Amino acid sequence: MERLWSPWRLAYVTGSRSSGCVFCEAVSADAGGESLVLARGRVSYVILNLYPYNNGHLMVVPNRHVGSFADATPDELTELMRFTRDSEIALNEAYQPQGINVGVNIGRAAGAGILEHVHIHLVPRWIGDTNFMPVIGSVRVLPEDLGDSAKRLRPVFDRLAGEQR
Repeated sequence: MERLWSPWRLAYVTGSRSSGCVFCEAVSADAGGESLVLARGRVSYVILNLYPYNNGHLMVVPNRHVGSFADATPDELTELMRFTRDSEIALNEAYQPQGINVGVNIGRAAGAGILEHVHIHLVPRWIGDTNFMPVIGSVRVLPEDLGDSAKRLRPVFDRLAGEQR
């Protein structure tokens, strides 16, 4: 019998959650080697999704606790879009996907898991990446550790930040 090990998901499946906003906590956390934050701007940042749909699943998040784009400032909107562009570039360079889903869920009915802090998802996609595992087995197979994903993507974001100075 084959076994799929994914011990980092235990906190998610057992319901152990932070009592605060995960995005507010991430931006205030130490940016040490284990950080999932890939790039920081003046008013927003890019972070790997702790529970990704595919390897390289990124999120672009404003620093400020804001629930929708309607409540965001012009500076926040501008930087969010710049980081969305940079994320597309980084994913294409690091993973060579055949496509990228970009999406935002505003409101519970739209699928928002974190209602109070808007964020933009970028999910790299490949033809055939959805197979029987998630459909039949309710299991996602992710071949790369999140730390390795960060090591792969961080240099691209560092280079892009240097180009924009």
